[in-house]
Amino acid sequence: MSSNHLKDEMKIFSLSSNRPLAEEIAQNLGVELGKCTIKTFSDGEIQINIEESVRGYDTYIIQSTNDPSDQHIMELLIMLDAFKRASAKTINVVIPYYGYARQDRKTKAREPITAKLIADLIEKAGATRVMSMDLHATQTQGFFDIPVDQLNAIPILARYFSEKKLEDVVVVAPDHGSVKRARQFADRIHAPIAILDRRGPRELDTSHLSVVGEIENKVAILIDDIIDTGRRISTGAKALIENGANEVYAACTHPVLSGIAIEYINESPIKELIVTNTILIGQEKWSDKITPLSTAPLFSDAIIRVHREEPVSPLFN
Repeated sequence: MSSNHLKDEMKIFSLSSNRPLAEEIAQNLGVELGKCTIKTFSDGEIQINIEESVRGYDTYIIQSTNDPSDQHIMELLIMLDAFKRASAKTINVVIPYYGYARQDRKTKAREPITAKLIADLIEKAGATRVMSMDLHATQTQGFFDIPVDQLNAIPILARYFSEKKLEDVVVVAPDHGSVKRARQFADRIHAPIAILDRRGPRELDTSHLSVVGEIENKVAILIDDIIDTGRRISTGAKALIENGANEVYAACTHPVLSGIAIEYINESPIKELIVTNTILIGQEKWSDKITPLSTAPLFSDAIIRVHREEPVSPLFN
């Protein structure tokens, strides 16, 4: 399907969370981003104006729901309502980073399942399909009653490390809950895995950390889906060096990097932190240790497949 046909049938819009990623996706597809304006009034209310017709079009809204998550979620909900009232043919929501995904179950009495609440809001507001990447918990897909495509960043991260041609590599899961992800990554780069066994609270010292697996004199790669405060990844890196690793790299899909995460990372023995661009990293969160990789080609391929009504599943792995 040529880009001219796409222009006649598809419109892609970006909200405020990650416009550079949206622009790259649109460029890959050979279309221009749709025209819309976002205004925030003095009392914090958000107003969105769509400045071109979307009637009869397959529409795609690109919006991560990272910090400030409440603002980004409200922008998305308002945009969905606008598209629904403007008679868009389909309303596809591309959420590279799905905020609140870690609140996916009850762990104590009277605790909400906020990931389900957000899914309900998105669906009720008018979404007909959702596309995301590396949801923190795969069961989040089941919170929706509309199609959900979950793309996987592990091939993107693994390709980068394969091209570095590091020797004597071991892939390290930062805790037992990350073993499956670490194994998938290790299979891609043909490396063994190790596990950081954590006991007690996640504090900045390494006294509660022990290493399960052989890491001595090896290059260790810590792999996770989200790096938030940076404490877990930095303490893990220190433990690996103390237990004999020669070098430590880290990789994640979603660089949330809240609070003083960059200080932790800069002060840690991590040599390089590889991330994807599902979240736009502001200058205040930037570090020379960070290497960003683009997810735009993968999202572009997925959008094309959805538009052509072709299977998206070949892209999941």
